[in-house]
Amino acid sequence: MSIFSKLFGGGGSAPGPEPEEHNGFRIFPEPQSDAGGFRIAGRIEKEIGGEVKVHRFLRADTIQSKEEAQRFTVLKARQIIDEQGERIFG
Repeated sequence: MSIFSKLFGGGGSAPGPEPEEHNGFRIFPEPQSDAGGFRIAGRIEKEIGGEVKVHRFLRADTIQSKEEAQRFTVLKARQIIDEQGERIFG
């Protein structure tokens, strides 16, 4: 990033994809760049008792394209939610 971008606020990161809803939880796919592709990673959020609870996860799986990694992240998050529900925040 150049000095001018830092001074004038340019070069900000692009917003991520919209969260997906699943059984009252919000899924935010956030694949991480890694050698040879992208690792499945994301966060799951749910408001409980007026407080937003957050669970982050990162998998060792590497996917070639960012779009496919986002898709697999959502699938993995759904599986986590279906298996553990609100216990993921404990």
